[in-house]
Amino acid sequence: MGCAKLRPVANQGRRLLDRVLAGVPAGESPLTHTEDQPARPAQPVPWPSWAPPEVVSALVERGVTTPWRHQAEAASLAWSGSHVVVATGTASGKSLAYQMPVLSALTVDPKATALYLSPTKALGADQLRSVDSLGVPGVRAASFDGDTPMAERDWVRAHANWVFSNPDMLHRGVLPNHARWIRFLRRLSYVVVDECHAYRGVFGSHVALLLRRLRRVAQRYGADPVFVLASATVADPGASASALLGVPCAAVTEDGSPRAGRTVALWEPPLLAELEGENGAPVRRSAGAETARILAELVVEGARSLAFVRSRVGAELTALGARRLLSEVDPSLGARVAAYRGGYLPEERRALERALSSGELLGVATTNALELGVDIVGLDAVVVAGFPGTLASFWQQAGRAGRTEATDALVVFVARDDPLDTYLVHNPSAVLDKPVEATVLDPTNPYVLEPHLACAAAELPLTPESLAAFGGDAALAVVEDMVARRVLRRRPNGWYWTAHDRPHGEVDIRGSGGEQVVVVEADSGRMLGTVDHGSACWQVHSGAVYLHQGESYVVDELDLDSGIALVHAEKPEWTTTARDTKDIAVVRVLEQRSFDGVTVCLGEVEVTSQVVGYLRKLPSGQVIDSVPLALPAQTLVTRAVWYTVSADLLVKALSDTGSPSTHPPDTHSPNTGSPGPNSLGTHSPGTHSPDAESGFEPGSDSPDTGPFGSGSAAESGPDSVPEPVPVPVPNRGLSGGGLSGGGLPDSGLSGSAPGGAGLAPARIPGALHAAEHAAIGLLPLFATCDRWDIGGVSTALHEDTGEATVFVHDGHPGGAGFADRGFDAVVPWLVATREAIAACACPAGCPSCVQSPKCGNGNDPLDKAGGVAVLDVVLGVVGEEFHDVRHGHVDHDRSAATKP
Repeated sequence: MGCAKLRPVANQGRRLLDRVLAGVPAGESPLTHTEDQPARPAQPVPWPSWAPPEVVSALVERGVTTPWRHQAEAASLAWSGSHVVVATGTASGKSLAYQMPVLSALTVDPKATALYLSPTKALGADQLRSVDSLGVPGVRAASFDGDTPMAERDWVRAHANWVFSNPDMLHRGVLPNHARWIRFLRRLSYVVVDECHAYRGVFGSHVALLLRRLRRVAQRYGADPVFVLASATVADPGASASALLGVPCAAVTEDGSPRAGRTVALWEPPLLAELEGENGAPVRRSAGAETARILAELVVEGARSLAFVRSRVGAELTALGARRLLSEVDPSLGARVAAYRGGYLPEERRALERALSSGELLGVATTNALELGVDIVGLDAVVVAGFPGTLASFWQQAGRAGRTEATDALVVFVARDDPLDTYLVHNPSAVLDKPVEATVLDPTNPYVLEPHLACAAAELPLTPESLAAFGGDAALAVVEDMVARRVLRRRPNGWYWTAHDRPHGEVDIRGSGGEQVVVVEADSGRMLGTVDHGSACWQVHSGAVYLHQGESYVVDELDLDSGIALVHAEKPEWTTTARDTKDIAVVRVLEQRSFDGVTVCLGEVEVTSQVVGYLRKLPSGQVIDSVPLALPAQTLVTRAVWYTVSADLLVKALSDTGSPSTHPPDTHSPNTGSPGPNSLGTHSPGTHSPDAESGFEPGSDSPDTGPFGSGSAAESGPDSVPEPVPVPVPNRGLSGGGLSGGGLPDSGLSGSAPGGAGLAPARIPGALHAAEHAAIGLLPLFATCDRWDIGGVSTALHEDTGEATVFVHDGHPGGAGFADRGFDAVVPWLVATREAIAACACPAGCPSCVQSPKCGNGNDPLDKAGGVAVLDVVLGVVGEEFHDVRHGHVDHDRSAATKP
């Protein structure tokens, strides 16, 4: 039969949507909202007078007849010597904004050099091909990344005048060996930082310090390069770029490029009547399975389509599902669908990129590896399976759709079964009308700052003057501590690195902790891929099912010391999902706001997490069994926002509500009042993947799990559901286990509550647990993170606070700024959390409101109505007062604000 060949037509987005909906029974439409966004005309301007004729001619020959307004404006600012960021939409031609000044400089001054940095190798390789295709005389562009053969690296250092690299290689390959790069650094005129909105959180803080180190070394050789940054549309791009660079940066934000019209559809998968989730909760068809069906329909229609899926496993399973559906229509169509993700070998990635660019592949299920990857704009349709964490990323992914001004495209956002996605599809304005977020980074985070100061001292001695760029007093305090520990040595002219070995190899700028774990097929010795060290316990523990390009393997052994996971090929009927436990302790309170019975805090915490077992599940979601594991615990010192609620307020709130939403908590686990056994929600954050000379795709996607996470069950199978069976924890009980004897020891909550006949105390753990899960799910609305960047713990009685407490913490050492954003926006954050729970139609809690796919306790106990009651109490006491405190308008008789 074959697929149809799609012809460009008006209203194409609507037509494709109708095709996708064709098989949906009448009255059961999954759409919650659709919106037609109009096309935007181009705003061309003349070529700048300073651009050399040979550069203009090369661009015109490649089809660029005139630049658009934002391209010319940004290029002219850079040519005049101003640091500049161009922040416009996807496919707006931002590359021309830096190509014009860089190519002009290399043409006018044959000795000038330029450096290009991108967060992914795929993007760097694509931009290098673009520059090479122009054929501008005298431009010697070359790649210098983990895939560059050793034999070519000397040539790049000696002859290239435009080097395309990434932050990882700048950190490990260029700066520690800057003496070998004197020729290049001495004449460095421009530094291009592409897709700079990707540099947020801990990774962004690392890159900010890395760029300061680059400027310092370049200035040592007499260069003062102009930085040109390209960004997706973000809030206040000038301030974000200035924070990244450490110097003032002009912003160009008015987009003069044309844009195709597009139909945006918000899609909520249907409930599955034949299945029940944990504790009898209703279950929706998984976003991965729904996306596979949509992708298959689009391929049959001949539409070039991308499906962005949240996890690596999810991308593999979505591609498999689409191929399986297509094989029932036409066996030849299955070959035109593939998965693309980080962890593939370099040659595999390049082959997929070529097939996608040529049109050989019609449908690709990808992680965010292609959000910033090859130049694949002009697609007919994009499916976003699950909110990608930020609006900036959502619109970056959606912007891949649209061929010309005359051809509309389709964007479908498929909600996962979690609180944030459910909130968004039922509140369209939060997606379609809300301004994109500002990026969050903190270069003064001491856990990030210290290793970069060590690297900087190893590159060139630190001086008091140089510390200003690294944070001034904050940097001086860290340096003095390093001197006290004899990491640095103070001399009259500065601070020196004391060790013989350079520190660069020990510094992981992507914040994942440790080197890569290599996945090897035991029988053949063939290397299949890599997993970052911090995620290995969750992804490749013994017994785990590992997917690679559609083939499944089972892990025989994980050797963390050697960094090897041995696997064998097998096609089991089940998938695996790891489970963990978590403890949390308060290290230091940084800021505290006290109200009548409620305290809101920001501070440092120590989180201890351990994978204790895994579940084996059938595709239907049925759990076969739970298997215990003995893996090492991991400890994280980070930042958290938390609130405490007094016993009196909780008893009153919960005695005023109806019966608990789920069955009472497990009474087999004693509640001792310690952070461990009392800790309920162990929702755990993920990490980002490092790049090294091994050739791993830097920043290509967020792996399914991380050092404080257990993976997303929503993507573990085509129709998977949350796990209904908790893993037993030897000698510890369930993390967040229930009550013993009907009360909480020393909590003031034992006995009967007024009007509650003794029910309220027993409901407190489930109520706090529900509020915590939903709060984690909604924080990405207010901070540039996603659910897997953060974690949480709730406890009916925490030994450090002495009260019922809900913690939400960053998933990176020292914090990434997410908890700080939650503290600043605690009222709107908790209002949205309460609304998400209350608006859900389920009777007793489900993944769309209070269940978490990563809960270490099997989502037990959970009390949906109690969660709403807890949030009502907190908001009723805090309300506008917290907002007033933050802005200095508080009645101090009712609240106490302290900053320890």
